[in-house]
Amino acid sequence: MTYSFDIIGSKEKSVAVVELRDENSGEKEVAEQILKRHKNVVSVLKKVSERQGVMRTREYQLILGDSNTEVVHKESNCKLKLDITKAYFSNREVTERLKIAEMTKPDENVLVMFGGVAPYAIVIAKHQKSVNKVVSIEINPKAHGYAVENVRLNKLQDKVFPILADVNKKCKDLFGQFDRVAMPLPHEAINYLDLAVKCLKPKGGIIHLYIIEHEDKVEEKAGEIAKKIGAKSHKIRKVLPYSPRTYKYCIDVKVARSRGV
Repeated sequence: MTYSFDIIGSKEKSVAVVELRDENSGEKEVAEQILKRHKNVVSVLKKVSERQGVMRTREYQLILGDSNTEVVHKESNCKLKLDITKAYFSNREVTERLKIAEMTKPDENVLVMFGGVAPYAIVIAKHQKSVNKVVSIEINPKAHGYAVENVRLNKLQDKVFPILADVNKKCKDLFGQFDRVAMPLPHEAINYLDLAVKCLKPKGGIIHLYIIEHEDKVEEKAGEIAKKIGAKSHKIRKVLPYSPRTYKYCIDVKVARSRGV
């Protein structure tokens, strides 16, 4: 019986999300083991689809436990209320979120595209207390609702500003306003790169672009991206494994001067 699982939530209440390597494995037995070993887990879910559509949600099946899968996930001294069945969230990106927060400088304006329940925005504002503002754009109304609640939970109403909108449409109102743009949507973010550049202040700034790429091709890909937008410099960071020799990477791109503002 081979499986892996993530636990999302807190010591008070969590859900476990199981991925079975062998579909013939006894999923109920797996769920029983998890519930027995992790007393804070009240629900065990199984992934039954990949992420789908613009809302970035996937389908889950409840194997055992409570059908109420809303939790308050705790990470990096932040509280994130969410329901994994209604809004995209990855607990595996905790280290990456902290890295972006550590890179953020005092008085910066930061834009998070595809912001979800606002984990990046919340962690940035919580750990860089002198940030000027963090704007988080999300198209999924349920994720946006949690983002608004998370701003309140973390008492960041004067720092974090969630917006319910399509990035394609809303960013046109935000051109020329930001020092830093994070784009945590690895399969599609590159399609919005020109918009991100235009959202930077005229003096330029930093873009954190996430991609999925084979390890033998990422250097070439990053170079193409940097050349396309006239970047001053770029760095490549390996974030998470995706498949054999393929990873989620972050390309940290420094743009000397924003174009099209």
